[in-house]
Amino acid sequence: MTDCLSKFADAKATLPGRILSSWLKIKQIDIVAKLWRDVDSYRHASYNRPMRPSPSDPSAEPLSDAVEVVTFGCRLNAYESEVMRRHARAAGLEKAVVLNSCAVTAEAERQFRQAVRKARRDHPDATIIVTGCAVQIDPTRYAAMPEVDRVLGNMEKLDPRSFQPHGVPRVKVADIMEARETAGHLIEGFTEKTRAFIEVQQGCDHRCTFCIIPFGRGPSRSVPMGEIVAQVRRLVANGTREVVVTGVDVTSYGADLPGQPTLGQMLRRLLATVPELPRLRLSSLDPVEIDDDLYRLLAEEPRLMPHLHLSAQAGDDMILKRMKRRHLRADLLAVTEKVRHLRPDVVFGADLIAGFPTETEEMFRNSLNLVEDAGLTWLHVFPYSERPGTPAARMPSVPKPLRKERAALIRAAGETAARRYLESRVGSRDQVLIERQGLGRCTHFAPVAVDGPVGEVIEVTMTGCNQTELTAQPLEAAA
Repeated sequence: MTDCLSKFADAKATLPGRILSSWLKIKQIDIVAKLWRDVDSYRHASYNRPMRPSPSDPSAEPLSDAVEVVTFGCRLNAYESEVMRRHARAAGLEKAVVLNSCAVTAEAERQFRQAVRKARRDHPDATIIVTGCAVQIDPTRYAAMPEVDRVLGNMEKLDPRSFQPHGVPRVKVADIMEARETAGHLIEGFTEKTRAFIEVQQGCDHRCTFCIIPFGRGPSRSVPMGEIVAQVRRLVANGTREVVVTGVDVTSYGADLPGQPTLGQMLRRLLATVPELPRLRLSSLDPVEIDDDLYRLLAEEPRLMPHLHLSAQAGDDMILKRMKRRHLRADLLAVTEKVRHLRPDVVFGADLIAGFPTETEEMFRNSLNLVEDAGLTWLHVFPYSERPGTPAARMPSVPKPLRKERAALIRAAGETAARRYLESRVGSRDQVLIERQGLGRCTHFAPVAVDGPVGEVIEVTMTGCNQTELTAQPLEAAA
């Protein structure tokens, strides 16, 4: 334990912006059981797009004998929260609140600690369990909270034994940097009636100067292709119509596996082996890691959705270099141009950080203009947040009010782009996956108000739009 903590104290890391969105910055709490009624996804590490209902507060309802799981942050956390829920129930744990933390910003951690204290006030007799990236990175801080009964690291939270009602150490946090495998149960999937998430990769080997997440998630490690194929087959057999491939750094998939298959190669095999899968969607992609097989799939495979979310972070070369990103502005523009040539109807999302240390007005304008220059539609925008121990935290900072102001300007540009996209789709035809009564998502992940059988993919004609969603009629009705 001491060795583990000393490693964290000395660590220099970086922060992949893909796991944050402006929604997550403001509304951190989300109950996993209700996640896909709002859909993380997306806004996602993760995923994208507006139109999320307000998150629910688990303390608003009586706890009874249930295990409540409260998750902060990205889709991956939500996925793992569902795994924990299942483990806790299988172990017979009762009257417990499990809180799954995020470490991407100081605000995320502040809200998490606030939620822990509130959980204790609202449920004085419950077992309070804390876990997630913030806990993994600084377990002593959370072990010192009097409200907390049990502290679990990111590996331990996926171990069924951690949720036994009795006989579990109060603090179970191993050195995540020693992790070498992705546990098999991670691909059990986070599923609802219409959509399932498949975690194909865990951890990150990169060291962006703003990011602490590698020290919460550990090194990059991949799930073997055969296991992924088998799980998707089971999901489709159970009625899943869309699978979302996710991970911490999903485009690094396969580097640790025999033969080093790429993400594109894995996806090609998956689609070929499971022809009955109607829709496959990708989470956030590192622009420099998109491989040739993935490009070919985008050009040739209609079941791969025309919706890509890029981990851009900035649109200025100097800022990108100081972030220690592996791409420049020209690389971002080249990727979007190439994909549009292969798949003309593609829609792009992107993560963007405003107010990174040393950012001048000109540098900011380059990021702001990237929205128009790259044709971005769905944005995750957030002001830079210092993470102790990262190189960026020691760089000359931009005043926080200015960071927020710049983030608001980029966010407004994104809202304009989204409205323009929605307007452009009026009169077009598309396929919509009905997620709940009266609401679905089209192939580009835009929300669509339309009636249809929940869980089915239907053909529609787009009849109009408002600020946040399209309206449509089933093709038969429109005819």
